[in-house]
Formats: sequence, structure tokens, C-alpha cells
Amino acid sequence: MSKLLSANFMRLRKNKVFWGGILFMAAAGIYYPIGRYIGMKHDGYTAHLEDGFFICAVFAAVLLSVFCSLFVGTEYSDGTIRNKIIIGHKRTDLYLSNLLTNMATGAVMCMVWFAAYLCAGIPLLGFFQVRGAVILLLTIAVLLLSCAFSALFTMVSMLNASKAGAAVICMLVAFLLLFTGTYLNARLQEPETYPVYDYVVVGEDAADMAAGMQEVAAEEKNPHYVGGTKRKVYEFLYDFMPGGQAVQCSSMESERPHVLCLYSGIIFIIATSIGMAVFRRKDIK
Repeated sequence: MSKLLSANFMRLRKNKVFWGGILFMAAAGIYYPIGRYIGMKHDGYTAHLEDGFFICAVFAAVLLSVFCSLFVGTEYSDGTIRNKIIIGHKRTDLYLSNLLTNMATGAVMCMVWFAAYLCAGIPLLGFFQVRGAVILLLTIAVLLLSCAFSALFTMVSMLNASKAGAAVICMLVAFLLLFTGTYLNARLQEPETYPVYDYVVVGEDAADMAAGMQEVAAEEKNPHYVGGTKRKVYEFLYDFMPGGQAVQCSSMESERPHVLCLYSGIIFIIATSIGMAVFRRKDIK
């Protein structure tokens, strides 16, 4: 498999989609803290270095959906996969070599974002205001999440011989997962109750009415609040689904990043197992 990996990494050096993703991550990583700094100076709010530091989780999902489908799809369209099987390479090695290449690409994209963000952000926003352990755990969670996305997109791409078809499916999956994560976040953020304000007259006559108005607040149940068993299901899906994990990492709202790491590992194992099992039996034309 080492020869397959070497060939893949040689392809990366000339791959325009790979370098386009790297340039995007570098540019976005520089632009985002500068934008936060300009907004802080203009509007007067306080911005910290960690604000937006992990938004690369969302960008990586979209970029990997494009890269994985086109990188693997090119091997199908050029007949490379078929030729590799004919000369004796094992299908398992073919699958794993592409998976490892996609994982490495996702990790490199995230690391480029982190490096660019820190280089631009530290001089403008100072250092992190949260504990280093939190930053470390979320960094690991983002990297493992990129591996989970890579596994999903590799599975789709290796099982679909059409490069265009794989690209469309991967991008739809990426946006569907991110949309679902955003939806679950919005539903779980709904408060159980919300205040309803009313006014009562304290004065005895009309002349005292304006001066004697008193505001009274009451709590009413929010019909959009998700509770009970349904809330537990939503919370599980929000933690388990890659889209929910991306939203949590980007907003730094996760209280259990180690659980996100575990779920990313489970998704990686499931997607890789299914993909390899089906690819072994796939008819390569």
C-alpha cells in the first residue's frame, strides 16, 4: 500500500482542487480575525482570539466533499482503479490508500487554517481567553471530525464510478448535514418559557394613569420548546451527526468535546467498514 500512497501524494502536488482548498483556508484564516478586529474597533465590542477559531470545521466539510469526490472520481474516469486491480493491488489497499489521502488532506486544510488564524489573530486580538485544555480538546475534535467527513465522502466516491455523480452526492450530503446541525441547534436553543409583559394602572384616576403605569412580567410556555424524550433524541443527534458536531465546534458551545471525538470515531468506523465491504464486491468496469 505504500506505493499507492506515494502515488496519491504525488498526485496531490499537482492537484488544483487541493491547492485551491489550501489557499482558501489560508485566506479565510487570515481574513476572519482581521474582520473581527475591524468590527471590534468600529462597534466597540470585545473580540477574543477563540471567537471563530474553529469555524474551519464547517469549511472543511464543504471543501472535503468537493476534493474527495473529484480526487477519487478521477481515478475512475481515467481507468486507474481498474488498472491497479488488474496489476494485482488489493481492493482493500486501494480503498485505504484513498481514504488516508483524503484524511491527510482534511488535516492539512485544518492545520493551515489554524496557522493562518493564529498568525493574523494573535497580534490583533491577543491570546486565548479560555483554558488551553479546552482549545486542545476542540482541536482534536475538529481533526477527528474531518476524518469522519473524509470517511463518508470516500465511501460515496469509491462506490460511485461517476465523478460528476459522486461530486453532486457528496456536496448534497455535506450541506444536508450542516443544515440539519443548524436546525437542531436552533430547536435546542429554544427557551422553555418566555416573558410576556403587561401593564397595570396604579393611580386612582385618569390624571394619575400615565404616571401610575406599572410593568408586570409573566412567564408563558414556549410552544416551540423541545422537551422530554424528543429533546433527548435531538441532543443525541446533535452530538452524533457530523453537521451538529461542526456547528458545536465552530461555536465552541460543546460541553463534552470528548463525546464528539468518540462519535466521530464511530462514524469513521461505520462508514469505512460499509465502504470497504461493498467495494470488495463492486464490479469495476
